[in-house]
Amino acid sequence: MTHDLAIINTFILYIGLMMGIGVYYYRRTQNMSDYFLGNRKLGAWVTSLSAEASDMSGWMLMGVPGFAYLAGLNAGWIAVGIAIGTWANWRFVAARLRKYTELAGNALTLPEFLQNRFRDKSGLLRTIPAVFILIFFIIYTSSGFVSAGKLFETVFGVPYEYAIFIGAGSVVFYTLVGGFLAVSRTDFIQGVMMFFAILIVPICAAMSLGGFGTTISAIDSFKSSMFQPFLKPDGSTLGMIELISLLAWGIGYFGQPHILVRFMAIKSTKEIPQATHIAMTWVILSLMAAVAVGMVGTVYLTAPLEGTASETVFLVMTNQLFPPVIAGLILSAVLAAIMSTASSQLLVAASAFAQDFYHTIIRKDADQKELVWISRASVLIIASLAIFLGLNPNSFILDMVAYAWAGFGAAFGPAILMSLFWKRTTRNGVLAGIIVGGVTVLVWKQFEFLGLYEIVPGFIFSLIAICIASLMDKEPSKELTDTFELVGKSKI
Repeated sequence: MTHDLAIINTFILYIGLMMGIGVYYYRRTQNMSDYFLGNRKLGAWVTSLSAEASDMSGWMLMGVPGFAYLAGLNAGWIAVGIAIGTWANWRFVAARLRKYTELAGNALTLPEFLQNRFRDKSGLLRTIPAVFILIFFIIYTSSGFVSAGKLFETVFGVPYEYAIFIGAGSVVFYTLVGGFLAVSRTDFIQGVMMFFAILIVPICAAMSLGGFGTTISAIDSFKSSMFQPFLKPDGSTLGMIELISLLAWGIGYFGQPHILVRFMAIKSTKEIPQATHIAMTWVILSLMAAVAVGMVGTVYLTAPLEGTASETVFLVMTNQLFPPVIAGLILSAVLAAIMSTASSQLLVAASAFAQDFYHTIIRKDADQKELVWISRASVLIIASLAIFLGLNPNSFILDMVAYAWAGFGAAFGPAILMSLFWKRTTRNGVLAGIIVGGVTVLVWKQFEFLGLYEIVPGFIFSLIAICIASLMDKEPSKELTDTFELVGKSKI
């Protein structure tokens, strides 16, 4: 009981700090630009760690280690795909998106950017993307709440149904009051905590087993296939389609609204090279450590973890390795990971509803103060739906994330890339790409054709749809192409 109380006290202090930040930034949130983009004033360190913390979430500390616990280095292919995708996103998308969203009427959301980019007066380029944002973010946010439920259930023995409400309540509070400024600042803190936590656990576990050499030998003796990246947990060889599916996580980055919004908020494109170096260091080391946690856990833990319990390997190892206060700090990093992503997702989903539904269709004359309050109300509604979806304790976190990741990657990735890099792209082309990509993922997931990860056909079909529809459409006006050229020359 003393152990539990020490960890509970640490959690309470941590959650209190995060909520305090939310209250502080509540006073500094005056308009929609403040609430959604922090008035575009984020520096390199906050932008990079905020982007990666909001990206990785509980699936890096729970989902990936759980996969590695079962599959060994076979799980590393996801990490390779993610690392490549992260680099490509920072290298090719960040600067151009930052420039274009400001030149395109200071767009605050991706749907608003697309509408302004193509001078769409029908409202379809705001409402249709917003539909897919709401669908897939409810699934994505739900995965975060499932992570929170498993965290509190594993550490404190709290029934899962209550635990999910505790975790969700913490996230909702500081998202509700603080907006983007609170989320980005807390994400920075959480990114630092996640980084050190994921590194400390496998290192300390290996040292307690007698060192790295002894640990590697023990893993090899336990199951030699753990060090064979082309072998699956059942001993069969990884097929080409399965390899493509694992690496394909990388192409999802081009369409993730909660990550892309960080690029839109950075102070200047001059900050991006430094932010890229910080982000890539964080990502590579963290993912390597996440895979190591699962593999070391196979020999460190005496009681095997089966089924969805494998995703608690990081939590169980932490509880066994460290004294209560240290364990509390490390486990707070798991909560940090969950809170950082779930809050970012809630914020983007709320912006889609307030800016792209409410302001576009219901009340076009709504003032900034009203829109901020509508956004806060929508946070509560979206969170409630996400909690409802996450009530099943047998859900695999990684599976839920994979579904939402594919949805965003296929629906928005090709649309964003073509909007930024192909001046022949038209409004109808982007609409066709978003619809085809999003629907393909929704349908493919239900039938799982060929065992291929749904993001692959979704992304390809979306690209094809954009190209065909754009070429069949009349060429963009000179005004649009001139703005496109100006983005390449802009030094924002």
